[in-house]
Order: sequence, then C-alpha cells, then structure tokens
Amino acid sequence: MEILQFLFNNYGISHWGWAPLKTPLSLDIYKSWIAKGHHGDMQYLATHLPKKETPQLLLPKAQSALVFTWDYGLKPNSLPTPHLNIASYARDADYHIWLQQKINSITKDLKKLFPQEEFLGFTDSSPVLERDLAYQAGLGWIGKNSCLIDRKKGSLFFIAEIYTSLRLDPQSQKKPSPDHCGTCDRCITACPTQAIKDDRTLNATECISYWTIESKKTPPVHLREKFSDLFFGCDICQMVCPWNLKLRDFMDNKSEHIEEDLRLILNSSNKQLLRMFADTPLSRAGGRGLKRNALITIANLKLTKLKEDIKPYLNDPKLGELAQWTADKLNS
Repeated sequence: MEILQFLFNNYGISHWGWAPLKTPLSLDIYKSWIAKGHHGDMQYLATHLPKKETPQLLLPKAQSALVFTWDYGLKPNSLPTPHLNIASYARDADYHIWLQQKINSITKDLKKLFPQEEFLGFTDSSPVLERDLAYQAGLGWIGKNSCLIDRKKGSLFFIAEIYTSLRLDPQSQKKPSPDHCGTCDRCITACPTQAIKDDRTLNATECISYWTIESKKTPPVHLREKFSDLFFGCDICQMVCPWNLKLRDFMDNKSEHIEEDLRLILNSSNKQLLRMFADTPLSRAGGRGLKRNALITIANLKLTKLKEDIKPYLNDPKLGELAQWTADKLNS
C-alpha cells in the first residue's frame, strides 16, 4: 500500500481507497430503480446492468477496484456563455476527457510497478456502480440526495476507478463511512421537482439535470416552470447540503447579460453550437437540446426582449410546441 500511496501522491491524490470486486452492495436497489423506469430514456443504464453486476466482464482477472475522487468545487463559468446558470461541474472542460487521461496515466505507471498485473481505468461514462465502490472504499456515505458525501470534502467531486488483478491486503481497506445525514432532509425539500425520493434514490424523469442534459425530448409542461433559470444541470440538492456549505466560496455570476447568452444560442446553428461547446459538458445536450433549454429559461425569466428571437422556432418540427409555450408565457 505504501508504494501505491507514493504513486498517488505524485498525482496529487489524497482521497482514495480500494474495494474488492464482488457483487455490488446496491445491486438490488439499482435493479428496482431500473424496473420502475426511473432511468427515463437512458436505456444504456439498463443495458449495462450485467457489467455492473459482474465487474469481471470488463476485466476478466479483476480482483480489486482502486477508487479516487477529484474535487471540482464551485468555480466561475468559463464557457462562451458565462452568464447562464450552469451546474458547477459543467462550467469548464469536460471531465470525461481530462480525468480519463489522468486515469490512463496512472494505469501506465501502475503497470510499470506491477508488470504481471492488469489495470483498466474508468470515469462515470463506463458501466461501473462507482458510488457503490466508493462507499465500500471508505470514501463517504450515500446521502439522501443519492450523492456520495464525505465529511471533509462534501460532495462536489468526481469519482474514478481502476480495476486491477492486484490482490490487496484486506487489513488495508478503509471501513465504510457511517451515515451522517441524520434527520436532515434539506435536499429532499429543496428539490424543485420533488425528484428525490425517501429511499435515497432519484427519479430521473422528474429531475432538472436529466431534462436539461440527458433527455432528447421536451420536458412536460408541469415541470417547465420549476426549472426557473437553471439552464444546464442543477446543483440545488448539493448546495443546500450542510456538508457543502463550508465550500460555498463562489456566488453565481448572474446579470442582465443573460439575454446576450440566450440570444447567441438561439441564433447559432446546431453545428456552430457543437463547435462552440466542443470538449465541454454542454456538448452532451446537442445544439437542439441547448436551444430547448434556452426557450425554457426565456419563458421562466419572462425575457420579453427575446420575443423576435423565438419566432423562427414556432414552426420547428421538434421545438415548435415549446416555442409557442414560451411565446405565450411572454405575452401573458
């Protein structure tokens, strides 16, 4: 373990642990979540179930998982649209790219140290129940908002893993963290759409992050007004968490210039938007998804100065209904 700690110190990693690769502790909860349809249109979450249940389908000789966290904290919006309300993790370069590169570098160094062993690294785009592994590795507990929470780090961090054939000493494994949520239910009561359930699961089909990032569809009318000015993703359940309060050293950069950002999105082609947000999390929504989000934000903020900018979308085959809803909101 000392040699691993030395290597990880060179990468600035202080929060890490390991867990044996076996059937995940939360597998039955995950299966029930899928069966209820709470994953929405994210069908890959159901398709990936066998690989999550049996990690050796990804690395046949895997015995252990090395689990790491990287803080992302609260930061200013460095994107081409700096005045929009964007989830903190998404305000910079896409972590799926740079974090995977870091993990790949670590796996190469591990291979040099242990040439007879095998290593395979992942970020959350891979079929891994990473919060389950992180809990087993002693890196936090699963909060009522379903996020992994650590008493010192809160929950504003990414998780990554390396599967390995290394057999590690069971005595070196950290004990799972006790639950420190107590009677607090701030995340549940603060969720605008009541997407967080009492059993520490989240119904994606009611979640703002799902509708503004993952889904290719238009959200139902009864949810739209609850999005407020949340353009891409939602941090509310984490921002109200007492374990994150000490990390709040940054205020959202909101201003009257939000109209300029929304106008830029509506007046750009889908291809232009993909180029504009290349290598950032916003590219996941696609050009049409970003325009969908813009229309909802305009309606909720009643930005009447953008009436002319939404007119071209009134006859759009996919966004027409939403554009008309926006126009009605601005005229009401």
